[in-house]
Amino acid sequence: MDIHTLEVLGLFLLISVVLFAGVAKRINVPYPILLVLAGLVISFVPRVPRIPLNPDLVFLLFLPPLLYASAWQTNWREFRRNLVSITMLATGLVGFTVLGIAFFADHFVTTLDFTSGFLLGAVVAATDAVAAGSIARTLGLSPRITGLLEGESLVNDATGLLALEFGITLLTSGHSLSIPEATFRLLWLIAGGLGVGLLLGHLMIFVERWITDGPLEMAASLIVPYVAYLAAEELRASGVLAVVACGLYLSRRSASYLSPAARLQILSAWGSLDFVLNGVVFLLIGLQLPYILAGIHQYSNWTLVLYGLTFSLVLIALRMAWVFPGAHISFWIRRRFSHQPAPIPETRSLFVIGWSGMRGVLSLAAAFSLPVTLSNGQPFRQRSLILFLTFSIILVTLVGQGLTLPPLIHRLGLAGNSELEDEMLAARYRVLSSAVEWLQQQRENASGDDIQNLDELLRRYQQRVADVTTYDRITRAAGQPDEATRASAIFFQKRVALLRHVASIERRTLLKLRDENAIGDEVMRTIERELDLTETRFDELT
Repeated sequence: MDIHTLEVLGLFLLISVVLFAGVAKRINVPYPILLVLAGLVISFVPRVPRIPLNPDLVFLLFLPPLLYASAWQTNWREFRRNLVSITMLATGLVGFTVLGIAFFADHFVTTLDFTSGFLLGAVVAATDAVAAGSIARTLGLSPRITGLLEGESLVNDATGLLALEFGITLLTSGHSLSIPEATFRLLWLIAGGLGVGLLLGHLMIFVERWITDGPLEMAASLIVPYVAYLAAEELRASGVLAVVACGLYLSRRSASYLSPAARLQILSAWGSLDFVLNGVVFLLIGLQLPYILAGIHQYSNWTLVLYGLTFSLVLIALRMAWVFPGAHISFWIRRRFSHQPAPIPETRSLFVIGWSGMRGVLSLAAAFSLPVTLSNGQPFRQRSLILFLTFSIILVTLVGQGLTLPPLIHRLGLAGNSELEDEMLAARYRVLSSAVEWLQQQRENASGDDIQNLDELLRRYQQRVADVTTYDRITRAAGQPDEATRASAIFFQKRVALLRHVASIERRTLLKLRDENAIGDEVMRTIERELDLTETRFDELT
């Protein structure tokens, strides 16, 4: 494939991602779902270039930055609080899924045996790190549920790939690893991956203290996930856990080693990169169906559809069967050994967690990485069926569960949870109040011009405290506000509208100065950025 063809394919993917993600936004559908469906439709259009999904491309190019971005955005408090529950899902559920799929394949599908069923279970055991999390945040699910889903999808990638490694060993050598070998391998994968990630995190903090330029810090942050992944894989540890550990550690420490300007640039750049990579990945999933169908001819269409739906339902049932008793075990362990007085989630919350087990590109890449031939030179005949079943499971769980998850969350009364908003308002109040308190203390000992400066700052911060207090009272009384609250809401809305209008006057004047060549573009962009930050503050309180 020449450079020109690669350029055309890359441009085609990017245009498709932007186009269909924009459509998804307009029709209020999660963009991963629409991109998969778009890729599926495009794959049957004549003369559309075929783009195969190379597993090495996924594992080495896409997976490290996507995991790193997800780890960076993970709520560490919820991750730590739910660590036992996450471990139960990321290890216990993975093993339960692998063995359950293997048992079902061995006893109910004549063309699959226990080994090929084990491989299929290992391929589809890990949930997708993007789809469920994005839907949960959009609908305002509780931070505990969102944190649990995101934490599971970050950690179970490693255990799923470990199960896949065991399955391939069983397939190619004819025997499984012994219990001591398997235990040592698992411990080294975990300890080695975590060790590499944390070590690299420490090193990056040391390096970052010597870098003060935003673009350089962004370049360094882009290198980190690849270094963590490749270093761990070279040591035969878990590259996935290395990236996750490094991302969680650096995210937690970013407030101390990143400058404010660099943090704004890095978060903005990573947000765009994360969206583009995820979009390309989900589009590629849909484009793979022709390749999968080309290798499977010995089954009728009806048989393939029946197999695809059956295995999808079995996978969903296995997750549901694990989630409810697993939650009780997890919370018993948390109360008994961690002394956490957390209550067991409601049945409706557990049902949403069970229904959020969507699969994605990691499963399809793992299926494509299965060997074509066995160690004796014979072809691995079940490989094409495993590929088709994996694609079917991704389609059913991502599209079927993804489209039904929003109405399900609304129907169960879990949408629009105010826990996060209450926490944010309380934090804003305490942060601003501490600033007011400090300014008042400074004013007591000030004199002359200092008093005038402090009074001006005090008025600004006291007004911001008043805005937060008013907004909090308005939102709490949204159902049946009294006259005083209604008057406060009208006054608050008028004030925000006035501030927006003043900002628009400033922006129009700035553009006029630029158009009259009174200022250059560099000055224009600097002042424009200040206005953007000011207007963003208005958005936070409307």
